[in-house]
Amino acid sequence: MEAKRIAVLGSTGSIGISTLDIVRAYPDRYTVDALVAGNNIAALESQMREFRPRIVAVENAEAASVLRHRVADLKIEVLTGVEGARACAISSDTEMVVSAIVGAAGLVPTMAAIEAGKDIALANKEVLVAAGELVMRAVRDKGIRLLPVDSEHSAVFQAMAGQRIEDIRRIILTASGGSLWQWDKQRLCNATPQQALAHPNWDMGRKISVDSATMMNKGLEVIEAAWLFDMPPEHIDVHIHPQSIVHSMVEYIDGAVLAQLGVPDMKAPIAYAMAWPERLPLELEPLNLCKLSGLTFYPPDHERFPCLYLAYQAMRAGGGAPVVMNAANEIAVEAFLREHIGFMDIPCLIEEVLEQTPPQSIANMDDILYLNTLARNRAVKLIQTSKFKRSM
Repeated sequence: MEAKRIAVLGSTGSIGISTLDIVRAYPDRYTVDALVAGNNIAALESQMREFRPRIVAVENAEAASVLRHRVADLKIEVLTGVEGARACAISSDTEMVVSAIVGAAGLVPTMAAIEAGKDIALANKEVLVAAGELVMRAVRDKGIRLLPVDSEHSAVFQAMAGQRIEDIRRIILTASGGSLWQWDKQRLCNATPQQALAHPNWDMGRKISVDSATMMNKGLEVIEAAWLFDMPPEHIDVHIHPQSIVHSMVEYIDGAVLAQLGVPDMKAPIAYAMAWPERLPLELEPLNLCKLSGLTFYPPDHERFPCLYLAYQAMRAGGGAPVVMNAANEIAVEAFLREHIGFMDIPCLIEEVLEQTPPQSIANMDDILYLNTLARNRAVKLIQTSKFKRSM
Protein backbone atom coordinates (compact mmCIF):
# COMPACT_ATOMS: atom_id res chain seq x y z
CA MET A 1 0.00 0.00 0.00
CA GLU A 2 1.37 3.38 -1.00
CA ALA A 3 1.79 5.88 1.83
CA LYS A 4 -0.91 8.55 2.04
CA ARG A 5 0.50 12.05 1.59
CA ILE A 6 -0.87 14.56 4.09
CA ALA A 7 -0.72 18.28 4.75
CA VAL A 8 -0.90 19.46 8.36
CA LEU A 9 -2.33 22.93 8.90
CA GLY A 10 -1.23 23.98 12.38
CA SER A 11 1.67 21.56 12.66
CA THR A 12 3.27 23.10 15.78
CA GLY A 13 0.06 23.11 17.83
CA SER A 14 -1.11 20.24 20.04
CA ILE A 15 -3.21 18.58 17.31
CA GLY A 16 -0.47 19.02 14.73
CA ILE A 17 2.15 17.51 17.04
CA SER A 18 -0.10 14.52 17.80
CA THR A 19 -0.77 14.07 14.08
CA LEU A 20 2.96 13.93 13.37
CA ASP A 21 3.36 11.43 16.22
CA ILE A 22 1.02 9.14 14.28
CA VAL A 23 2.95 9.72 11.05
CA ARG A 24 6.16 8.87 12.92
CA ALA A 25 4.60 5.66 14.24
CA TYR A 26 3.31 4.60 10.81
CA PRO A 27 5.87 5.74 8.21
CA ASP A 28 4.68 3.04 5.80
CA ARG A 29 1.15 4.48 5.83
CA TYR A 30 1.72 8.25 5.93
CA THR A 31 4.17 10.78 4.58
CA VAL A 32 4.15 14.56 4.97
CA ASP A 33 3.76 16.72 1.87
CA ALA A 34 3.14 20.14 3.49
CA LEU A 35 3.25 21.85 6.87
CA VAL A 36 1.65 25.13 7.93
CA ALA A 37 2.55 26.81 11.23
CA GLY A 38 2.42 30.18 12.95
CA ASN A 39 5.77 31.65 13.89
CA ASN A 40 7.25 28.90 16.06
CA ILE A 41 10.31 28.62 13.84
CA ALA A 42 12.30 26.30 16.10
CA ALA A 43 9.53 23.70 16.27
CA LEU A 44 8.80 23.95 12.56
CA GLU A 45 12.46 23.57 11.63
CA SER A 46 12.66 20.39 13.68
CA GLN A 47 9.57 19.03 11.93
CA MET A 48 10.98 19.94 8.51
CA ARG A 49 14.23 18.12 9.18
CA GLU A 50 12.44 15.00 10.38
CA PHE A 51 9.55 14.74 7.94
CA ARG A 52 11.02 16.51 4.88
CA PRO A 53 7.84 18.09 3.47
CA ARG A 54 7.90 19.50 -0.04
CA ILE A 55 6.47 22.87 1.03
CA VAL A 56 5.80 24.82 4.25
CA ALA A 57 4.14 28.11 5.18
CA VAL A 58 4.47 30.44 8.16
CA GLU A 59 2.46 33.41 9.32
CA ASN A 60 4.64 36.37 8.31
CA ALA A 61 7.52 37.34 6.05
CA GLU A 62 10.00 37.96 8.87
CA ALA A 63 9.54 34.44 10.24
CA ALA A 64 9.82 33.04 6.73
CA SER A 65 13.10 34.86 6.14
CA VAL A 66 14.59 33.48 9.36
CA LEU A 67 13.36 29.99 8.53
CA ARG A 68 14.76 30.05 5.00
CA HIS A 69 18.17 30.91 6.40
CA ARG A 70 18.02 28.12 9.00
CA VAL A 71 16.98 25.43 6.51
CA ALA A 72 19.07 26.59 3.58
CA ASP A 73 20.51 23.07 3.34
CA LEU A 74 17.03 21.62 2.68
CA LYS A 75 15.25 21.85 -0.66
CA ILE A 76 11.94 22.89 0.90
CA GLU A 77 9.87 25.84 -0.34
CA VAL A 78 8.94 28.31 2.41
CA LEU A 79 5.85 30.48 1.84
CA THR A 80 4.03 33.07 3.96
CA GLY A 81 0.62 34.22 5.06
CA VAL A 82 -2.85 33.14 3.97
CA GLU A 83 -1.75 32.52 0.39
CA GLY A 84 1.11 30.36 1.60
CA ALA A 85 -1.24 28.31 3.77
CA ARG A 86 -3.64 28.01 0.85
CA ALA A 87 -0.86 26.78 -1.45
CA CYS A 88 0.07 24.08 1.08
CA ALA A 89 -3.57 23.02 1.43
CA ILE A 90 -4.08 22.56 -2.31
CA SER A 91 -0.70 20.97 -3.07
CA SER A 92 -1.20 18.56 -5.96
CA ASP A 93 0.56 15.73 -4.11
CA THR A 94 -1.57 15.97 -0.95
CA GLU A 95 -4.41 13.46 -0.47
CA MET A 96 -5.62 14.47 3.01
CA VAL A 97 -5.45 17.77 4.85
CA VAL A 98 -5.45 17.79 8.66
CA SER A 99 -7.06 21.15 9.45
CA ALA A 100 -5.80 22.13 12.91
CA ILE A 101 -5.17 25.89 12.68
CA VAL A 102 -6.92 27.50 15.63
CA GLY A 103 -9.65 30.04 14.90
CA ALA A 104 -10.97 31.67 11.74
CA ALA A 105 -7.45 31.72 10.29
CA GLY A 106 -8.01 28.11 9.21
CA LEU A 107 -11.09 28.90 7.14
CA VAL A 108 -9.51 29.98 3.82
CA PRO A 109 -6.95 27.16 3.46
CA THR A 110 -9.45 24.51 4.56
CA MET A 111 -12.07 25.71 2.09
CA ALA A 112 -9.40 25.81 -0.62
CA ALA A 113 -8.47 22.20 0.16
CA ILE A 114 -12.11 21.13 -0.15
CA GLU A 115 -12.46 22.93 -3.48
CA ALA A 116 -9.29 21.16 -4.62
CA GLY A 117 -10.86 17.79 -3.82
CA LYS A 118 -8.79 16.89 -0.77
CA ASP A 119 -10.17 14.74 2.04
CA ILE A 120 -10.30 16.70 5.32
CA ALA A 121 -9.57 15.59 8.88
CA LEU A 122 -11.21 18.54 10.64
CA ALA A 123 -9.94 19.73 14.01
CA ASN A 124 -10.74 23.40 13.36
CA LYS A 125 -14.34 23.79 14.54
CA GLU A 126 -14.44 27.46 13.51
CA VAL A 127 -14.49 26.37 9.86
CA LEU A 128 -18.01 24.99 10.26
CA VAL A 129 -19.06 27.65 12.77
CA ALA A 130 -18.30 30.44 10.31
CA ALA A 131 -19.06 28.74 7.01
CA GLY A 132 -21.04 25.59 7.72
CA GLU A 133 -23.49 25.89 4.84
CA LEU A 134 -20.82 26.78 2.27
CA VAL A 135 -18.43 24.08 3.52
CA MET A 136 -20.97 21.25 3.60
CA ARG A 137 -22.27 22.20 0.15
CA ALA A 138 -18.71 22.12 -1.23
CA VAL A 139 -18.06 18.77 0.49
CA ARG A 140 -21.11 17.30 -1.24
CA ASP A 141 -20.29 18.88 -4.61
CA LYS A 142 -16.68 17.63 -4.56
CA GLY A 143 -17.55 14.20 -3.19
CA ILE A 144 -14.80 14.32 -0.57
CA ARG A 145 -14.64 12.93 2.95
CA LEU A 146 -14.85 15.36 5.86
CA LEU A 147 -13.94 13.40 8.99
CA PRO A 148 -14.21 14.92 12.49
CA VAL A 149 -11.15 15.07 14.73
CA ASP A 150 -12.65 16.77 17.80
CA SER A 151 -13.06 13.99 20.35
CA GLU A 152 -16.76 14.81 20.82
CA HIS A 153 -17.63 14.75 17.12
CA SER A 154 -15.49 11.68 16.52
CA ALA A 155 -17.45 9.99 19.32
CA VAL A 156 -20.78 10.95 17.72
CA PHE A 157 -19.53 9.79 14.32
CA GLN A 158 -18.58 6.41 15.82
CA ALA A 159 -21.86 6.10 17.76
CA MET A 160 -23.83 6.75 14.56
CA ALA A 161 -21.99 4.10 12.52
CA GLY A 162 -24.47 1.68 10.95
CA GLN A 163 -27.47 3.61 12.29
CA ARG A 164 -30.23 5.51 10.47
CA ILE A 165 -30.16 9.29 10.85
CA GLU A 166 -33.97 9.35 11.17
CA ASP A 167 -33.74 7.13 14.27
CA ILE A 168 -31.72 9.69 16.25
CA ARG A 169 -33.56 11.54 19.01
CA ARG A 170 -30.67 13.74 20.12
CA ILE A 171 -26.91 14.13 20.26
CA ILE A 172 -25.33 14.61 23.69
CA LEU A 173 -21.98 16.37 23.65
CA THR A 174 -19.96 15.97 26.82
CA ALA A 175 -17.88 18.79 28.30
CA SER A 176 -15.18 18.52 30.92
CA GLY A 177 -16.29 21.90 32.25
CA GLY A 178 -12.73 23.19 32.09
CA SER A 179 -10.79 24.39 35.09
CA LEU A 180 -13.44 26.70 36.57
CA TRP A 181 -16.76 24.89 36.23
CA GLN A 182 -17.37 24.64 39.99
CA TRP A 183 -16.58 28.29 40.72
CA ASP A 184 -19.37 30.66 41.70
CA LYS A 185 -20.07 33.76 39.62
CA GLN A 186 -18.31 36.19 41.97
CA ARG A 187 -15.14 34.10 41.94
CA LEU A 188 -15.30 33.77 38.15
CA CYS A 189 -15.16 37.55 37.85
CA ASN A 190 -11.67 37.45 39.35
CA ALA A 191 -10.36 34.40 37.46
CA THR A 192 -6.88 34.88 36.03
CA PRO A 193 -5.57 33.57 32.70
CA GLN A 194 -3.35 31.12 34.57
CA GLN A 195 -6.36 29.67 36.38
CA ALA A 196 -8.42 29.43 33.20
CA LEU A 197 -5.56 27.70 31.37
CA ALA A 198 -5.14 24.97 34.00
CA HIS A 199 -7.30 22.36 32.23
CA PRO A 200 -7.62 19.25 34.42
CA ASN A 201 -7.77 16.60 31.67
CA TRP A 202 -6.67 17.78 28.24
CA ASP A 203 -3.41 19.25 26.97
CA MET A 204 -4.68 22.02 24.69
CA GLY A 205 -3.54 25.37 23.37
CA ARG A 206 -4.17 28.63 25.21
CA LYS A 207 -7.14 29.80 23.18
CA ILE A 208 -8.97 26.46 23.33
CA SER A 209 -8.26 26.13 27.07
CA VAL A 210 -9.92 29.49 27.74
CA ASP A 211 -12.83 28.52 25.45
CA SER A 212 -13.19 25.36 27.53
CA ALA A 213 -13.29 27.40 30.73
CA THR A 214 -15.99 29.75 29.36
CA MET A 215 -17.79 26.82 27.68
CA MET A 216 -17.65 28.68 24.38
CA ASN A 217 -15.70 25.68 23.09
CA LYS A 218 -18.79 23.57 23.66
CA GLY A 219 -20.97 26.20 22.03
CA LEU A 220 -18.79 26.11 18.93
CA GLU A 221 -19.02 22.31 19.00
CA VAL A 222 -22.83 22.46 19.09
CA ILE A 223 -22.79 24.50 15.89
CA GLU A 224 -20.18 22.19 14.35
CA ALA A 225 -22.28 19.13 15.23
CA ALA A 226 -25.39 20.69 13.71
CA TRP A 227 -23.62 21.01 10.35
CA LEU A 228 -21.66 17.75 10.48
CA PHE A 229 -24.63 15.57 11.36
CA ASP A 230 -27.47 17.62 9.84
CA MET A 231 -29.09 18.03 13.23
CA PRO A 232 -31.03 21.11 14.47
CA PRO A 233 -29.55 22.71 17.62
CA GLU A 234 -32.63 21.86 19.69
CA HIS A 235 -31.67 18.19 19.24
CA ILE A 236 -28.13 18.73 20.53
CA ASP A 237 -27.60 18.82 24.29
CA VAL A 238 -24.53 19.38 26.43
CA HIS A 239 -23.70 17.51 29.64
CA ILE A 240 -20.76 18.39 31.87
CA HIS A 241 -18.75 15.22 32.43
CA PRO A 242 -15.67 16.08 34.55
CA GLN A 243 -13.91 12.73 34.03
CA SER A 244 -13.67 13.18 30.20
CA ILE A 245 -14.09 9.43 29.69
CA VAL A 246 -17.41 9.43 27.79
CA HIS A 247 -16.54 11.59 24.81
CA SER A 248 -20.13 11.98 23.62
CA MET A 249 -23.37 10.03 23.14
CA VAL A 250 -26.20 9.53 20.69
CA GLU A 251 -29.72 8.83 21.96
CA TYR A 252 -32.10 6.96 19.65
CA ILE A 253 -35.88 7.03 19.43
CA ASP A 254 -36.18 3.66 21.19
CA GLY A 255 -34.36 5.04 24.25
CA ALA A 256 -31.03 3.38 23.51
CA VAL A 257 -27.98 5.58 24.15
CA LEU A 258 -24.73 4.71 22.37
CA ALA A 259 -21.60 6.21 23.88
CA GLN A 260 -17.93 6.23 22.89
CA LEU A 261 -15.49 5.95 25.79
CA GLY A 262 -11.74 6.25 25.98
CA VAL A 263 -8.82 7.84 27.78
CA PRO A 264 -8.53 11.62 27.17
CA ASP A 265 -5.86 11.55 24.46
CA MET A 266 -6.34 13.27 21.10
CA LYS A 267 -4.23 10.72 19.24
CA ALA A 268 -7.23 8.35 19.21
CA PRO A 269 -9.69 10.57 17.26
CA ILE A 270 -6.90 11.91 15.03
CA ALA A 271 -5.83 8.38 14.08
CA TYR A 272 -9.46 7.35 13.53
CA ALA A 273 -9.96 10.22 11.06
CA MET A 274 -6.66 9.56 9.29
CA ALA A 275 -7.22 5.81 8.90
CA TRP A 276 -11.02 5.61 8.56
CA PRO A 277 -12.69 3.18 8.05
CA GLU A 278 -9.79 1.28 9.64
CA ARG A 279 -8.46 1.63 13.18
CA LEU A 280 -4.77 1.90 14.02
CA PRO A 281 -3.19 0.16 17.01
CA LEU A 282 -2.05 2.97 19.33
CA GLU A 283 0.24 2.77 22.32
CA LEU A 284 -2.18 4.53 24.65
CA GLU A 285 -3.00 3.63 28.23
CA PRO A 286 -5.98 1.23 28.12
CA LEU A 287 -9.21 2.43 29.70
CA ASN A 288 -9.59 0.50 32.96
CA LEU A 289 -13.26 0.79 33.88
CA CYS A 290 -12.75 -1.08 37.16
CA LYS A 291 -10.43 1.63 38.42
CA LEU A 292 -12.80 4.50 37.66
CA SER A 293 -14.31 6.07 40.77
CA GLY A 294 -17.45 6.93 38.83
CA LEU A 295 -18.83 8.67 35.77
CA THR A 296 -20.87 11.78 36.59
CA PHE A 297 -22.91 14.16 34.43
CA TYR A 298 -24.32 17.60 35.18
CA PRO A 299 -26.42 20.15 33.27
CA PRO A 300 -24.55 23.33 32.26
CA ASP A 301 -25.26 26.52 34.21
CA HIS A 302 -26.06 29.19 31.61
CA GLU A 303 -25.97 31.97 34.22
CA ARG A 304 -22.36 31.29 35.16
CA PHE A 305 -21.32 30.26 31.66
CA PRO A 306 -23.44 32.31 29.22
CA CYS A 307 -21.15 31.66 26.23
CA LEU A 308 -22.87 28.33 25.60
CA TYR A 309 -26.26 30.05 25.51
CA LEU A 310 -24.89 32.72 23.13
CA ALA A 311 -23.75 29.99 20.75
CA TYR A 312 -27.21 28.42 20.68
CA GLN A 313 -28.70 31.87 20.04
CA ALA A 314 -26.27 32.55 17.19
CA MET A 315 -27.00 29.19 15.57
CA ARG A 316 -30.74 29.81 15.73
CA ALA A 317 -30.33 33.34 14.34
CA GLY A 318 -28.41 31.89 11.40
CA GLY A 319 -26.83 33.85 8.61
CA GLY A 320 -23.73 35.69 9.75
CA ALA A 321 -24.45 35.52 13.49
CA PRO A 322 -22.08 32.59 14.17
CA VAL A 323 -19.34 34.40 12.21
CA VAL A 324 -19.78 37.50 14.36
CA MET A 325 -19.91 35.51 17.58
CA ASN A 326 -16.76 33.57 16.76
CA ALA A 327 -14.82 36.67 15.70
CA ALA A 328 -15.81 38.56 18.85
CA ASN A 329 -14.85 35.57 20.97
CA GLU A 330 -11.39 35.35 19.41
CA ILE A 331 -10.72 39.00 20.24
CA ALA A 332 -12.21 38.64 23.73
CA VAL A 333 -10.08 35.60 24.57
CA GLU A 334 -6.93 37.32 23.34
CA ALA A 335 -7.75 40.38 25.45
CA PHE A 336 -8.39 38.22 28.51
CA LEU A 337 -5.07 36.41 28.06
CA ARG A 338 -3.36 39.80 27.91
CA GLU A 339 -5.30 40.77 31.08
CA HIS A 340 -7.02 43.66 29.30
CA ILE A 341 -10.48 42.37 30.26
CA GLY A 342 -11.85 40.07 32.95
CA PHE A 343 -13.06 36.50 32.54
CA MET A 344 -16.76 37.40 32.78
CA ASP A 345 -16.21 40.28 30.33
CA ILE A 346 -15.76 37.69 27.57
CA PRO A 347 -19.48 36.84 27.16
CA CYS A 348 -20.46 40.49 27.72
CA LEU A 349 -18.20 41.60 24.88
CA ILE A 350 -19.49 38.89 22.55
CA GLU A 351 -23.10 39.78 23.32
CA GLU A 352 -22.50 43.47 22.68
CA VAL A 353 -20.82 42.82 19.33
CA LEU A 354 -23.73 40.57 18.33
CA GLU A 355 -26.19 43.32 19.26
CA GLN A 356 -24.26 45.83 17.13
CA THR A 357 -24.21 43.47 14.13
CA PRO A 358 -27.70 42.31 13.10
CA PRO A 359 -27.87 38.90 11.37
CA GLN A 360 -27.40 38.99 7.61
CA SER A 361 -27.35 36.38 4.89
CA ILE A 362 -24.12 34.71 3.76
CA ALA A 363 -23.73 34.12 0.03
CA ASN A 364 -20.02 33.45 -0.33
CA MET A 365 -16.64 33.45 1.37
CA ASP A 366 -16.21 37.20 0.86
CA ASP A 367 -19.32 37.81 2.99
CA ILE A 368 -17.82 35.69 5.78
CA LEU A 369 -14.43 37.39 5.66
CA TYR A 370 -16.08 40.85 5.66
CA LEU A 371 -18.22 40.01 8.71
CA ASN A 372 -15.26 38.44 10.47
CA THR A 373 -13.21 41.63 10.05
CA LEU A 374 -16.14 43.88 10.98
CA ALA A 375 -16.87 41.98 14.19
CA ARG A 376 -13.22 41.82 15.19
CA ASN A 377 -12.84 45.59 14.71
CA ARG A 378 -15.97 46.29 16.74
CA ALA A 379 -14.73 44.06 19.54
CA VAL A 380 -11.36 45.83 19.62
CA LYS A 381 -13.07 49.22 19.84
CA LEU A 382 -15.36 48.07 22.64
CA ILE A 383 -12.40 46.84 24.68
CA GLN A 384 -11.06 50.39 24.66
CA THR A 385 -14.27 51.79 26.20
CA SER A 386 -14.65 52.45 29.92
CA LYS A 387 -17.03 49.52 30.23
CA PHE A 388 -14.28 47.00 29.46
CA LYS A 389 -10.92 48.74 29.63
CA ARG A 390 -8.80 47.89 32.65
CA SER A 391 -5.96 49.95 34.05
CA MET A 392 -2.64 48.38 33.02
